[in-house]
Formats: sequence, C-alpha cells, structure tokens
Amino acid sequence: MVILVHSSLSSIGWVSGGPVAVIHALEDVIGPSGTLVMPTHSTSLTDPSNWKNPPIPEDWWQIFRDTVPAFDPDLTPTRSMGTVAEVFRKQRGAVRSDHPQWSFSAWGALAEAVVRDHELAFGMGEGSPLARIYDLDGYVLLLGVGHDNNSSIHLAEYRCDYPRKAVAQEGAPVTIKGERQWVTFNELDLSTDDFQSIGQAFEESAGGEIIRRGNIGLAECRLMKQRPLIDFAIKWMSSNRS
Repeated sequence: MVILVHSSLSSIGWVSGGPVAVIHALEDVIGPSGTLVMPTHSTSLTDPSNWKNPPIPEDWWQIFRDTVPAFDPDLTPTRSMGTVAEVFRKQRGAVRSDHPQWSFSAWGALAEAVVRDHELAFGMGEGSPLARIYDLDGYVLLLGVGHDNNSSIHLAEYRCDYPRKAVAQEGAPVTIKGERQWVTFNELDLSTDDFQSIGQAFEESAGGEIIRRGNIGLAECRLMKQRPLIDFAIKWMSSNRS
C-alpha cells in the first residue's frame, strides 16, 4: 500500500514507546514494498494578513515577512499535525516535500515519487503529494481522528466547481539559489467546515471493500481508498456547497 496517515496519539491511549512504537508498527505492517505518508504542514509560515486565530497587529505584518526564517524541510517543525507526524518526519529514510506550508513526509518504496516536485501555488492541488497518492491508487488511514482532519478532501476542492470558489494570494519564506526570500503565490480559499459531513455521507454510501473500521487501542479508526473518497467529495461539494 501507499497509505496516508492522519493520527492522534492521545486518542489511542497509553502506548509503550509512544509515537516511535506507533510509527514502527505502521511500517512493519506495510513492509519494505509499501509507502507511508504523513502530513507535515507548517501553517505558521503563512501570510500574517490572513491570520485570524489569533491575529497580529497590522504594523507587525511586514516585520514578520522580512524576518521569519525560510522553510527548511529538516528544521521547520509541523503545526497541529500531532506527535506521531512530527516524530515521523525526523526518522532516517523519511523525505519531506518542499512546500513551506503544505508539506508531506514519506517513507518507503515510493517515498520520493510521492513528495518530489511539490508545486508552490495551489499546494494541495494537482501538483501535490495528495494528487500523487490518487495516481498511485493509495489509501487513507484516520487513526483516532475524524474526517475534519482528512486532508485528501482538499484535493476535491480543487477538482470541482461550487459557488463562491475563490483564489487568494498567499506568501511564505523560502530559499531560492541560497537566498532567503518572501514569495507570494496563488492558493485556493480552502475550508474544512463541511469535511465531517462529507466523510459521514461517504461512509454511509461506501461498501466494505472501500472503507474498513476498527479500533487501535482506544482510537476509532477508518481505513479507506482515497480515489473513491475524492470522487465522492467532488460530487458532494458540487451539489451541496453554497
């Protein structure tokens, strides 16, 4: 399998070995021919003019743009991705895509194929690891989290039309030819507000070959094929988003 994992260590309960044990278990299951992927987003490296929770004073915006360190795949930490993903990105053999906000890390046989050439504009669209997982007919595992954490549904946002679909300007610090630069690029105005509803409707329509449910420790888990999920989400958004 090529499998994208979203996880919550606290949902599992106490684990002997913590996140390292969880990562080893996942890698033991998929084996050397499989590929494990996790989101390693760093959304603290976004344009401060878009910050809402909390906002910062407008006269700080340019100071941030001028001084915040450039994205570094090895050094830049994840934000709100959980302990498992943060530990996963640092292990030997893991590779991380170069997007300053929407990076993914991968380990295994097709790791490089999943994360290479991650395009800056529209960072969870056609030039992203999400689209490569779709091409490879991969899977998604929600390990103790809900569909509101299911980043694959973002790919459906790019692929469908719905009222008020909008493009916004984003910015981030990156390194270009050895020099730190603040760059601007286009990004879709993304939303997860309806992801839980989309996921619930998908589960109600999907058969056992497409989605499996079970528990790991105390964590409720869902394993699903990514392609049917995204294809379903495209139709759902086209009909229900307004």
